[in-house]
Amino acid sequence: MALPMIIGSETEYGLTVLNDPEFDSIATALLLVNSYNVDQSLKLLWDYDQEDPLVDARGFELDDEYDVPDQQDNMAINKVLPNGARFYVDHAHPEFSTPECSNVLDLLRYEKAGERILNLSRIGANQVLPAGRSIIIYKNNSDQKGNSYGYHENYLMDRRTPFQSIVEQFTAFLVTRQIFCGAGKVGAENGAEYVPYQISQRGDFFETEIGLDTMVKRPIINTRDEPHADRDRYRRLHVIVGDANMSEYTTYLKVGTSMLVLYMIEDGFLTDDFELRNPVRAMQAVSHDPTCKVQIPLKNGKRMTPVDVQWLYHEAAQRYVDSAANMDDSFKTIVEEWGSVLERLAEDPMQLHREIDWVMKLHLLTNYMDRRDSDWSDPRTAMMDLQYHDIRPDKGLYHVLERSGGARRVLTEEHIVRSMEDPPEDTRAYFRGQCLKKFKHQIFGVNWDSISFNLGEGPIKRILMEEPTRGTKRHVQHLLDRSETAADLVANITA
Repeated sequence: MALPMIIGSETEYGLTVLNDPEFDSIATALLLVNSYNVDQSLKLLWDYDQEDPLVDARGFELDDEYDVPDQQDNMAINKVLPNGARFYVDHAHPEFSTPECSNVLDLLRYEKAGERILNLSRIGANQVLPAGRSIIIYKNNSDQKGNSYGYHENYLMDRRTPFQSIVEQFTAFLVTRQIFCGAGKVGAENGAEYVPYQISQRGDFFETEIGLDTMVKRPIINTRDEPHADRDRYRRLHVIVGDANMSEYTTYLKVGTSMLVLYMIEDGFLTDDFELRNPVRAMQAVSHDPTCKVQIPLKNGKRMTPVDVQWLYHEAAQRYVDSAANMDDSFKTIVEEWGSVLERLAEDPMQLHREIDWVMKLHLLTNYMDRRDSDWSDPRTAMMDLQYHDIRPDKGLYHVLERSGGARRVLTEEHIVRSMEDPPEDTRAYFRGQCLKKFKHQIFGVNWDSISFNLGEGPIKRILMEEPTRGTKRHVQHLLDRSETAADLVANITA
Protein backbone atom coordinates (compact mmCIF):
# COMPACT_ATOMS: atom_id res chain seq x y z
CA MET A 1 0.00 0.00 0.00
CA ALA A 2 2.46 2.62 -1.23
CA LEU A 3 -0.30 5.22 -1.63
CA PRO A 4 -3.71 5.46 0.06
CA MET A 5 -6.50 4.51 -2.36
CA ILE A 6 -9.02 7.32 -2.77
CA ILE A 7 -12.33 6.10 -4.20
CA GLY A 8 -15.63 7.41 -5.55
CA SER A 9 -18.64 6.40 -7.62
CA GLU A 10 -20.74 7.96 -10.38
CA THR A 11 -24.37 6.91 -10.83
CA GLU A 12 -26.51 7.69 -13.87
CA TYR A 13 -30.18 7.37 -12.99
CA GLY A 14 -33.02 6.20 -15.22
CA LEU A 15 -36.08 8.41 -15.72
CA THR A 16 -39.68 8.22 -16.72
CA VAL A 17 -42.61 10.66 -16.45
CA LEU A 18 -46.01 9.24 -15.59
CA ASN A 19 -48.74 10.17 -18.08
CA ASP A 20 -46.19 11.62 -20.52
CA PRO A 21 -44.89 8.79 -22.72
CA GLU A 22 -43.09 11.25 -25.03
CA PHE A 23 -41.30 13.20 -22.30
CA ASP A 24 -38.00 14.91 -23.10
CA SER A 25 -35.37 13.07 -21.05
CA ILE A 26 -32.76 15.84 -21.32
CA ALA A 27 -35.21 18.54 -20.24
CA THR A 28 -36.41 16.32 -17.39
CA ALA A 29 -32.84 15.70 -16.21
CA LEU A 30 -32.16 19.46 -16.32
CA LEU A 31 -35.29 20.12 -14.31
CA LEU A 32 -34.20 17.60 -11.69
CA VAL A 33 -30.70 19.02 -11.28
CA ASN A 34 -32.03 22.55 -10.97
CA SER A 35 -34.78 21.57 -8.54
CA TYR A 36 -32.49 20.50 -5.76
CA ASN A 37 -32.74 22.71 -2.68
CA VAL A 38 -29.57 24.72 -3.15
CA ASP A 39 -29.00 28.48 -3.09
CA GLN A 40 -30.36 29.51 -6.47
CA SER A 41 -28.19 32.64 -6.48
CA LEU A 42 -25.09 30.44 -6.46
CA LYS A 43 -23.76 30.45 -10.03
CA LEU A 44 -20.75 28.19 -10.45
CA LEU A 45 -18.94 26.93 -13.48
CA TRP A 46 -17.67 23.39 -13.66
CA ASP A 47 -14.05 23.88 -14.72
CA TYR A 48 -13.83 21.78 -17.88
CA ASP A 49 -10.39 23.27 -18.60
CA GLN A 50 -9.04 20.85 -16.01
CA GLU A 51 -10.52 17.78 -17.76
CA ASP A 52 -9.01 15.63 -20.51
CA PRO A 53 -11.07 12.46 -21.06
CA LEU A 54 -9.41 11.48 -24.35
CA VAL A 55 -6.05 10.38 -22.89
CA ASP A 56 -5.64 6.59 -23.02
CA ALA A 57 -3.78 4.64 -20.32
CA ARG A 58 -2.00 2.69 -23.05
CA GLY A 59 0.08 5.77 -23.90
CA PHE A 60 -1.77 7.77 -26.54
CA GLU A 61 -4.47 10.42 -26.90
CA LEU A 62 -7.46 10.23 -29.22
CA ASP A 63 -7.44 12.81 -31.99
CA ASP A 64 -11.01 13.92 -31.40
CA GLU A 65 -13.02 16.88 -30.20
CA TYR A 66 -14.23 17.10 -26.62
CA ASP A 67 -17.38 19.21 -26.44
CA VAL A 68 -17.40 21.69 -23.57
CA PRO A 69 -20.70 23.43 -22.70
CA ASP A 70 -20.81 27.21 -22.98
CA GLN A 71 -21.01 29.21 -19.76
CA GLN A 72 -24.80 29.39 -19.60
CA ASP A 73 -25.28 25.67 -20.30
CA ASN A 74 -22.44 24.83 -17.91
CA MET A 75 -24.23 26.49 -15.02
CA ALA A 76 -27.54 24.88 -15.98
CA ILE A 77 -26.29 21.30 -16.11
CA ASN A 78 -23.87 21.33 -13.14
CA LYS A 79 -24.40 21.63 -9.42
CA VAL A 80 -21.46 21.35 -7.03
CA LEU A 81 -22.80 20.48 -3.60
CA PRO A 82 -21.54 21.46 -0.13
CA ASN A 83 -20.93 17.80 0.71
CA GLY A 84 -18.22 17.81 -1.97
CA ALA A 85 -20.29 15.91 -4.56
CA ARG A 86 -21.26 16.83 -8.12
CA PHE A 87 -24.86 16.57 -9.36
CA TYR A 88 -25.24 17.14 -13.09
CA VAL A 89 -26.74 16.13 -16.43
CA ASP A 90 -24.76 13.56 -18.39
CA HIS A 91 -26.28 13.14 -21.84
CA ALA A 92 -29.93 12.36 -21.03
CA HIS A 93 -29.51 11.26 -17.42
CA PRO A 94 -29.13 12.94 -14.05
CA GLU A 95 -25.82 11.80 -12.59
CA PHE A 96 -24.52 11.94 -9.04
CA SER A 97 -20.79 11.71 -8.33
CA THR A 98 -19.79 11.14 -4.74
CA PRO A 99 -17.02 13.23 -3.19
CA GLU A 100 -13.61 11.65 -2.86
CA CYS A 101 -13.66 9.04 -0.07
CA SER A 102 -10.89 7.24 1.78
CA ASN A 103 -12.85 4.09 2.67
CA VAL A 104 -15.74 1.93 1.54
CA LEU A 105 -18.18 2.97 4.29
CA ASP A 106 -17.78 6.64 3.42
CA LEU A 107 -18.35 5.93 -0.25
CA LEU A 108 -21.45 3.93 0.63
CA ARG A 109 -22.99 6.66 2.76
CA TYR A 110 -22.36 9.36 0.15
CA GLU A 111 -23.77 7.17 -2.61
CA LYS A 112 -26.87 6.60 -0.48
CA ALA A 113 -27.00 10.34 0.26
CA GLY A 114 -27.12 10.79 -3.51
CA GLU A 115 -30.29 8.70 -3.67
CA ARG A 116 -31.89 10.98 -1.06
CA ILE A 117 -30.77 14.08 -2.97
CA LEU A 118 -32.27 12.72 -6.21
CA ASN A 119 -35.53 12.04 -4.42
CA LEU A 120 -35.71 15.59 -3.03
CA SER A 121 -35.03 16.87 -6.54
CA ARG A 122 -37.87 14.71 -7.84
CA ILE A 123 -40.27 16.17 -5.26
CA GLY A 124 -39.27 19.70 -6.20
CA ALA A 125 -39.46 19.06 -9.94
CA ASN A 126 -42.90 17.46 -9.71
CA GLN A 127 -44.30 20.69 -8.28
CA VAL A 128 -43.80 22.47 -11.61
CA LEU A 129 -45.11 19.69 -13.87
CA PRO A 130 -48.65 19.76 -15.26
CA ALA A 131 -51.30 18.11 -13.12
CA GLY A 132 -51.30 14.35 -13.37
CA ARG A 133 -47.66 14.05 -14.37
CA SER A 134 -44.82 13.06 -12.09
CA ILE A 135 -41.20 11.98 -12.45
CA ILE A 136 -40.04 8.55 -11.31
CA ILE A 137 -36.33 7.88 -10.87
CA TYR A 138 -34.72 4.45 -11.03
CA LYS A 139 -31.29 3.48 -9.75
CA ASN A 140 -30.71 0.81 -12.36
CA ASN A 141 -28.78 0.32 -15.61
CA SER A 142 -31.23 -0.69 -18.30
CA ASP A 143 -34.48 0.66 -19.75
CA GLN A 144 -35.41 -2.77 -21.21
CA LYS A 145 -35.44 -1.12 -24.67
CA GLY A 146 -31.85 -1.92 -25.55
CA ASN A 147 -30.29 1.08 -23.78
CA SER A 148 -27.88 0.83 -20.88
CA TYR A 149 -26.60 3.64 -18.68
CA GLY A 150 -23.69 3.58 -16.35
CA TYR A 151 -22.54 3.13 -12.82
CA HIS A 152 -18.82 3.84 -12.56
CA GLU A 153 -16.39 3.18 -9.74
CA ASN A 154 -13.13 5.11 -9.45
CA TYR A 155 -10.01 3.87 -7.69
CA LEU A 156 -6.98 6.14 -7.42
CA MET A 157 -3.91 3.93 -7.79
CA ASP A 158 -0.15 4.25 -7.78
CA ARG A 159 0.92 5.20 -11.33
CA ARG A 160 3.97 2.98 -11.02
CA THR A 161 1.67 -0.04 -11.24
CA PRO A 162 1.97 -1.33 -14.84
CA PHE A 163 -1.36 -1.00 -16.61
CA GLN A 164 -0.87 -4.41 -18.20
CA SER A 165 -0.76 -5.95 -14.72
CA ILE A 166 -4.19 -4.46 -14.03
CA VAL A 167 -5.53 -5.92 -17.28
CA GLU A 168 -4.10 -9.38 -16.63
CA GLN A 169 -4.97 -9.66 -12.93
CA PHE A 170 -8.17 -7.61 -12.50
CA THR A 171 -10.23 -8.70 -15.52
CA ALA A 172 -11.18 -12.14 -14.19
CA PHE A 173 -12.14 -10.59 -10.87
CA LEU A 174 -14.47 -8.08 -12.57
CA VAL A 175 -16.05 -10.75 -14.77
CA THR A 176 -16.79 -13.08 -11.85
CA ARG A 177 -17.62 -10.59 -9.07
CA GLN A 178 -21.08 -10.26 -10.67
CA ILE A 179 -22.12 -13.24 -8.55
CA PHE A 180 -22.18 -11.03 -5.46
CA CYS A 181 -22.64 -7.53 -6.89
CA GLY A 182 -25.12 -7.96 -9.75
CA ALA A 183 -28.42 -6.12 -9.47
CA GLY A 184 -30.42 -8.77 -11.33
CA LYS A 185 -32.57 -8.39 -14.45
CA VAL A 186 -35.52 -10.05 -16.12
CA GLY A 187 -34.66 -11.12 -19.67
CA ALA A 188 -31.75 -10.38 -21.99
CA GLU A 189 -30.79 -7.44 -24.20
CA ASN A 190 -28.29 -6.26 -26.82
CA GLY A 191 -28.79 -9.33 -29.01
CA ALA A 192 -27.93 -11.79 -26.24
CA GLU A 193 -29.54 -15.23 -26.11
CA TYR A 194 -32.78 -15.17 -24.13
CA VAL A 195 -32.76 -16.06 -20.46
CA PRO A 196 -35.72 -15.51 -18.12
CA TYR A 197 -33.53 -13.92 -15.45
CA GLN A 198 -29.86 -13.00 -15.15
CA ILE A 199 -27.45 -11.80 -12.50
CA SER A 200 -26.25 -8.48 -13.94
CA GLN A 201 -28.02 -5.48 -15.45
CA ARG A 202 -24.90 -4.69 -17.46
CA GLY A 203 -23.63 -8.13 -18.46
CA ASP A 204 -25.14 -8.12 -21.96
CA PHE A 205 -23.64 -4.75 -22.89
CA PHE A 206 -19.89 -5.42 -22.83
CA GLU A 207 -18.38 -6.15 -26.22
CA THR A 208 -14.62 -5.83 -25.88
CA GLU A 209 -11.94 -6.48 -23.27
CA ILE A 210 -10.03 -3.17 -23.29
CA GLY A 211 -10.90 0.29 -24.60
CA LEU A 212 -11.61 3.96 -23.96
CA ASP A 213 -15.31 4.06 -24.85
CA THR A 214 -18.04 3.99 -22.22
CA MET A 215 -21.16 4.13 -24.43
CA VAL A 216 -20.35 1.98 -27.51
CA LYS A 217 -18.18 -1.12 -27.74
CA ARG A 218 -18.07 -1.02 -23.96
CA PRO A 219 -14.87 -2.56 -22.54
CA ILE A 220 -14.44 -4.61 -19.41
CA ILE A 221 -11.27 -2.62 -18.63
CA ASN A 222 -11.68 1.08 -19.39
CA THR A 223 -8.47 2.88 -20.37
CA ARG A 224 -9.41 6.49 -19.61
CA ASP A 225 -6.34 8.13 -18.09
CA GLU A 226 -7.72 11.17 -16.33
CA PRO A 227 -6.54 11.05 -12.71
CA HIS A 228 -7.99 14.38 -11.46
CA ALA A 229 -4.83 14.44 -9.38
CA ASP A 230 -1.05 14.61 -9.74
CA ARG A 231 -0.48 12.64 -12.96
CA ASP A 232 3.07 11.73 -11.97
CA ARG A 233 1.84 9.92 -8.84
CA TYR A 234 -1.66 8.68 -9.58
CA ARG A 235 -3.74 6.71 -12.03
CA ARG A 236 -7.54 6.75 -11.68
CA LEU A 237 -8.88 3.34 -12.65
CA HIS A 238 -12.32 4.00 -14.14
CA VAL A 239 -14.37 0.80 -13.65
CA ILE A 240 -17.53 0.78 -15.77
CA VAL A 241 -18.70 -2.85 -15.52
CA GLY A 242 -20.54 -2.61 -12.20
CA ASP A 243 -24.28 -2.48 -11.63
CA ALA A 244 -25.95 0.29 -9.66
CA ASN A 245 -26.95 -1.42 -6.45
CA MET A 246 -29.80 -0.71 -4.06
CA SER A 247 -28.50 -3.01 -1.32
CA GLU A 248 -26.04 -1.34 1.04
CA TYR A 249 -24.36 -4.67 1.70
CA THR A 250 -23.90 -5.41 -2.01
CA THR A 251 -22.20 -2.05 -2.62
CA TYR A 252 -20.06 -2.53 0.48
CA LEU A 253 -18.82 -5.91 -0.76
CA LYS A 254 -18.42 -4.77 -4.38
CA VAL A 255 -16.20 -1.81 -3.56
CA GLY A 256 -14.40 -3.34 -0.58
CA THR A 257 -13.28 -6.47 -2.41
CA SER A 258 -12.26 -4.43 -5.47
CA MET A 259 -10.06 -2.20 -3.31
CA LEU A 260 -8.37 -5.26 -1.81
CA VAL A 261 -7.66 -6.84 -5.19
CA LEU A 262 -6.23 -3.59 -6.54
CA TYR A 263 -4.02 -3.21 -3.47
CA MET A 264 -2.70 -6.72 -4.11
CA ILE A 265 -2.00 -5.85 -7.74
CA GLU A 266 -0.17 -2.69 -6.70
CA ASP A 267 1.98 -4.66 -4.27
CA GLY A 268 2.73 -7.45 -6.77
CA PHE A 269 1.11 -9.92 -4.38
CA LEU A 270 -0.95 -11.93 -6.88
CA THR A 271 0.94 -14.87 -8.34
CA ASP A 272 -1.84 -17.16 -9.62
CA ASP A 273 -2.80 -17.25 -13.29
CA PHE A 274 -6.16 -15.47 -13.43
CA GLU A 275 -6.48 -14.79 -17.16
CA LEU A 276 -9.67 -15.89 -18.92
CA ARG A 277 -9.66 -17.28 -22.45
CA ASN A 278 -12.51 -15.03 -23.56
CA PRO A 279 -13.51 -12.45 -20.93
CA VAL A 280 -16.39 -10.98 -22.98
CA ARG A 281 -18.09 -14.35 -23.47
CA ALA A 282 -17.44 -15.20 -19.84
CA MET A 283 -19.04 -11.93 -18.73
CA GLN A 284 -22.30 -12.91 -20.37
CA ALA A 285 -22.10 -16.58 -19.39
CA VAL A 286 -21.67 -15.72 -15.72
CA SER A 287 -24.54 -13.23 -15.81
CA HIS A 288 -26.86 -15.73 -17.51
CA ASP A 289 -26.39 -18.44 -14.86
CA PRO A 290 -28.05 -17.68 -11.49
CA THR A 291 -26.86 -21.09 -10.21
CA CYS A 292 -23.28 -19.72 -10.33
CA LYS A 293 -22.07 -23.10 -11.60
CA VAL A 294 -21.23 -22.33 -15.25
CA GLN A 295 -17.73 -23.44 -16.22
CA ILE A 296 -15.64 -20.68 -17.81
CA PRO A 297 -12.33 -21.43 -19.59
CA LEU A 298 -9.05 -19.88 -18.49
CA LYS A 299 -6.06 -19.26 -20.75
CA ASN A 300 -4.12 -22.00 -18.95
CA GLY A 301 -6.63 -24.61 -20.15
CA LYS A 302 -8.50 -25.00 -16.85
CA ARG A 303 -12.25 -24.52 -16.52
CA MET A 304 -13.64 -23.02 -13.33
CA THR A 305 -16.93 -21.73 -11.98
CA PRO A 306 -17.12 -18.03 -11.09
CA VAL A 307 -17.25 -19.04 -7.42
CA ASP A 308 -14.00 -21.00 -7.87
CA VAL A 309 -12.31 -17.98 -9.47
CA GLN A 310 -13.46 -15.76 -6.64
CA TRP A 311 -12.11 -18.26 -4.11
CA LEU A 312 -8.65 -17.86 -5.71
CA TYR A 313 -8.83 -14.11 -5.18
CA HIS A 314 -10.25 -14.55 -1.68
CA GLU A 315 -7.51 -16.96 -0.62
CA ALA A 316 -4.87 -14.49 -1.86
CA ALA A 317 -6.64 -11.68 0.01
CA GLN A 318 -6.68 -13.73 3.21
CA ARG A 319 -2.92 -14.25 2.94
CA TYR A 320 -2.48 -10.57 2.13
CA VAL A 321 -4.34 -9.19 5.15
CA ASP A 322 -2.67 -11.76 7.42
CA SER A 323 0.81 -10.77 6.27
CA ALA A 324 0.52 -7.03 5.70
CA ALA A 325 1.80 -4.78 8.48
CA ASN A 326 -0.65 -2.25 9.92
CA MET A 327 -3.55 -3.61 7.87
CA ASP A 328 -6.76 -1.77 8.68
CA ASP A 329 -9.23 -4.06 10.46
CA SER A 330 -11.93 -2.99 8.02
CA PHE A 331 -10.22 -5.01 5.28
CA LYS A 332 -10.08 -8.07 7.52
CA THR A 333 -13.84 -7.72 7.97
CA ILE A 334 -14.31 -7.45 4.22
CA VAL A 335 -12.35 -10.69 3.71
CA GLU A 336 -14.53 -12.44 6.29
CA GLU A 337 -17.77 -11.24 4.67
CA TRP A 338 -16.45 -12.13 1.21
CA GLY A 339 -15.72 -15.68 2.30
CA SER A 340 -19.11 -16.06 3.95
CA VAL A 341 -20.87 -14.93 0.78
CA LEU A 342 -18.85 -17.29 -1.44
CA GLU A 343 -19.71 -20.24 0.82
CA ARG A 344 -23.42 -19.51 0.49
CA LEU A 345 -23.19 -18.91 -3.27
CA ALA A 346 -21.56 -22.34 -3.65
CA GLU A 347 -24.24 -24.04 -1.54
CA ASP A 348 -27.38 -22.17 -2.59
CA PRO A 349 -27.40 -18.52 -3.72
CA MET A 350 -30.93 -18.07 -2.35
CA GLN A 351 -29.44 -18.07 1.16
CA LEU A 352 -28.38 -14.49 0.36
CA HIS A 353 -31.92 -13.14 -0.09
CA ARG A 354 -31.28 -10.38 2.50
CA GLU A 355 -27.83 -9.32 1.31
CA ILE A 356 -27.24 -9.48 -2.45
CA ASP A 357 -29.38 -7.48 -4.87
CA TRP A 358 -29.82 -10.05 -7.63
CA VAL A 359 -30.80 -12.72 -5.09
CA MET A 360 -33.12 -10.36 -3.20
CA LYS A 361 -34.90 -9.50 -6.43
CA LEU A 362 -35.09 -13.12 -7.61
CA HIS A 363 -36.53 -14.15 -4.23
CA LEU A 364 -39.12 -11.38 -4.49
CA LEU A 365 -40.11 -12.26 -8.06
CA THR A 366 -40.32 -16.03 -7.61
CA ASN A 367 -42.46 -15.62 -4.50
CA TYR A 368 -44.76 -13.31 -6.46
CA MET A 369 -45.03 -15.75 -9.39
CA ASP A 370 -45.74 -18.65 -7.04
CA ARG A 371 -48.55 -16.74 -5.35
CA ARG A 372 -50.05 -15.59 -8.65
CA ASP A 373 -49.41 -18.84 -10.50
CA SER A 374 -47.70 -16.79 -13.24
CA ASP A 375 -44.33 -17.00 -15.01
CA TRP A 376 -41.54 -14.86 -16.47
CA SER A 377 -43.71 -13.85 -19.44
CA ASP A 378 -46.11 -12.00 -17.14
CA PRO A 379 -45.55 -8.25 -17.80
CA ARG A 380 -46.11 -7.60 -14.09
CA THR A 381 -42.90 -9.51 -13.39
CA ALA A 382 -40.88 -7.13 -15.57
CA MET A 383 -42.65 -4.21 -13.91
CA MET A 384 -41.65 -5.48 -10.47
CA ASP A 385 -38.06 -5.74 -11.71
CA LEU A 386 -38.18 -2.01 -12.48
CA GLN A 387 -40.00 -1.12 -9.26
CA TYR A 388 -37.23 -2.72 -7.22
CA HIS A 389 -35.01 0.22 -8.30
CA ASP A 390 -37.56 3.00 -7.68
CA ILE A 391 -35.79 5.42 -5.30
CA ARG A 392 -39.04 6.67 -3.73
CA PRO A 393 -38.89 5.55 -0.08
CA ASP A 394 -42.64 4.87 0.02
CA LYS A 395 -42.91 3.08 -3.35
CA GLY A 396 -39.67 1.31 -4.27
CA LEU A 397 -39.71 -2.44 -3.67
CA TYR A 398 -36.19 -2.42 -2.25
CA HIS A 399 -37.34 0.10 0.34
CA VAL A 400 -40.30 -2.15 1.18
CA LEU A 401 -37.82 -4.94 1.90
CA GLU A 402 -35.64 -2.61 3.94
CA ARG A 403 -38.54 -1.46 6.12
CA SER A 404 -39.70 -5.03 6.73
CA GLY A 405 -36.23 -6.29 7.72
CA GLY A 406 -35.79 -8.08 4.41
CA ALA A 407 -32.61 -6.14 3.53
CA ARG A 408 -29.42 -6.22 5.55
CA ARG A 409 -28.34 -2.71 6.53
CA VAL A 410 -24.77 -1.47 6.83
CA LEU A 411 -25.43 2.21 7.58
CA THR A 412 -27.63 4.20 9.93
CA GLU A 413 -30.07 6.72 8.50
CA GLU A 414 -28.39 9.43 10.58
CA HIS A 415 -25.07 8.89 8.76
CA ILE A 416 -26.77 9.09 5.36
CA VAL A 417 -28.68 12.28 6.17
CA ARG A 418 -25.58 13.98 7.55
CA SER A 419 -23.69 13.07 4.36
CA MET A 420 -26.20 15.03 2.29
CA GLU A 421 -24.70 18.27 3.66
CA ASP A 422 -21.27 17.59 5.15
CA PRO A 423 -18.19 16.54 3.15
CA PRO A 424 -15.77 13.79 4.19
CA GLU A 425 -13.23 15.13 6.64
CA ASP A 426 -10.21 13.13 5.45
CA THR A 427 -9.91 13.98 1.74
CA ARG A 428 -9.67 17.21 -0.27
CA ALA A 429 -13.47 17.11 -0.60
CA TYR A 430 -13.52 18.73 2.85
CA PHE A 431 -11.80 21.87 1.55
CA ARG A 432 -14.10 22.03 -1.49
CA GLY A 433 -17.25 21.56 0.57
CA GLN A 434 -16.28 24.03 3.28
CA CYS A 435 -15.31 26.66 0.70
CA LEU A 436 -18.71 26.24 -0.92
CA LYS A 437 -20.34 26.84 2.44
CA LYS A 438 -18.20 29.77 3.56
CA PHE A 439 -17.18 31.58 0.36
CA LYS A 440 -19.90 30.48 -2.07
CA HIS A 441 -20.47 33.94 -3.59
CA GLN A 442 -16.78 34.38 -4.32
CA ILE A 443 -16.23 31.07 -6.10
CA PHE A 444 -16.01 31.27 -9.87
CA GLY A 445 -15.40 27.65 -10.85
CA VAL A 446 -14.82 24.21 -9.40
CA ASN A 447 -13.28 20.94 -10.49
CA TRP A 448 -12.19 17.85 -8.63
CA ASP A 449 -8.65 19.15 -8.40
CA SER A 450 -9.10 22.92 -8.27
CA ILE A 451 -11.20 25.81 -6.98
CA SER A 452 -11.17 29.22 -8.67
CA PHE A 453 -12.07 32.39 -6.75
CA ASN A 454 -13.33 35.70 -8.08
CA LEU A 455 -11.92 38.21 -5.61
CA GLY A 456 -13.50 41.26 -7.26
CA GLU A 457 -10.22 42.79 -8.29
CA GLY A 458 -7.54 41.27 -10.47
CA PRO A 459 -7.57 37.93 -12.26
CA ILE A 460 -9.39 34.78 -11.21
CA LYS A 461 -7.34 32.94 -8.58
CA ARG A 462 -7.18 29.18 -9.08
CA ILE A 463 -6.12 27.00 -6.13
CA LEU A 464 -4.87 23.62 -7.31
CA MET A 465 -5.66 20.53 -5.23
CA GLU A 466 -3.68 17.81 -6.97
CA GLU A 467 -3.14 15.78 -3.80
CA PRO A 468 -6.44 14.13 -2.79
CA THR A 469 -5.21 13.29 0.71
CA ARG A 470 -4.62 16.96 1.53
CA GLY A 471 -7.30 19.59 1.97
CA THR A 472 -8.60 17.50 4.85
CA LYS A 473 -10.05 18.97 8.04
CA ARG A 474 -6.72 18.38 9.77
CA HIS A 475 -4.84 20.20 7.01
CA VAL A 476 -7.06 23.22 6.34
CA GLN A 477 -9.36 23.93 9.26
CA HIS A 478 -6.94 26.48 10.73
CA LEU A 479 -6.79 28.27 7.35
CA LEU A 480 -10.56 28.36 7.07
CA ASP A 481 -10.98 29.58 10.66
CA ARG A 482 -8.71 32.59 10.16
CA SER A 483 -10.02 33.54 6.71
CA GLU A 484 -13.06 35.81 6.75
CA THR A 485 -13.12 36.19 2.97
CA ALA A 486 -11.89 34.28 -0.04
CA ALA A 487 -9.19 36.91 -0.46
CA ASP A 488 -7.99 36.14 3.06
CA LEU A 489 -7.97 32.45 2.25
CA VAL A 490 -5.94 32.91 -0.93
CA ALA A 491 -3.50 35.18 0.93
CA ASN A 492 -3.13 32.69 3.79
CA ILE A 493 -2.56 29.77 1.42
CA THR A 494 0.07 31.60 -0.62
CA ALA A 495 1.78 33.24 2.37
